Amino acid sequence: MDKMTLLNEIMLRGAGELDLIPTLMNFFMCLLMGFVLRDFYIRRSFSLTGKQHIGSILPILSAVVFLVIVVVKSSLALSLGLVGALSIVRFRTPVKEPEDLVYLFLAIALGLGYGAGHILTVTALVVIILLVIYFWLSNKNISMTNEYNMVIDWSDNNVSFDHLTQVIQQAVQSLKLVRMDRGKSGNTAVMVIVPNEDITFDSVVNKLQEIDSSVKLSFFEAKTNW
Repeated sequence: MDKMTLLNEIMLRGAGELDLIPTLMNFFMCLLMGFVLRDFYIRRSFSLTGKQHIGSILPILSAVVFLVIVVVKSSLALSLGLVGALSIVRFRTPVKEPEDLVYLFLAIALGLGYGAGHILTVTALVVIILLVIYFWLSNKNISMTNEYNMVIDWSDNNVSFDHLTQVIQQAVQSLKLVRMDRGKSGNTAVMVIVPNEDITFDSVVNKLQEIDSSVKLSFFEAKTNW
């Protein structure tokens, strides 16, 4: 009986009305830092996807997580109910770039921290993280990539892949074969290349088309998965 009474006390503890003023202060700080994170992401991110689309949800994501934490932290029963609800609901948002995931997790951390009432600690740590990104990780000399995916399609089966790579190697610093498909209808090769600075893609295309006029090439940055 004593155990049941103790359990009821734990479940009802904090179930009363929360202090309104501290909660609102934490909420406005969460929103403020969410908009700071949004502006930082739009200005400093190297993401090739829609920055405005993802950036616009960062403050809302922080606010929603804050609301969830404020609700569930006042009751053990609500916390257990949240675990059950999250086990049913599946979130399948396609995120193409790891950098976007980092900012999304940072927005979630804002909501968790401010919802738990750790204003000074969360603010200081988030500012430090943003400073690290600003002075180091977002440095264009470090983050800029010169790797490209090259997709080659050719239909002449008499033209070997080795012959094509000999031409390509004259214009690139490195070449790595990712995939190659051969068939009666045509051939396809996917490679990761680092082109020479003084070589243009047009010259590579022209040399390959001298070997096979049906050659088709596609180039796109290696860090994308389009």
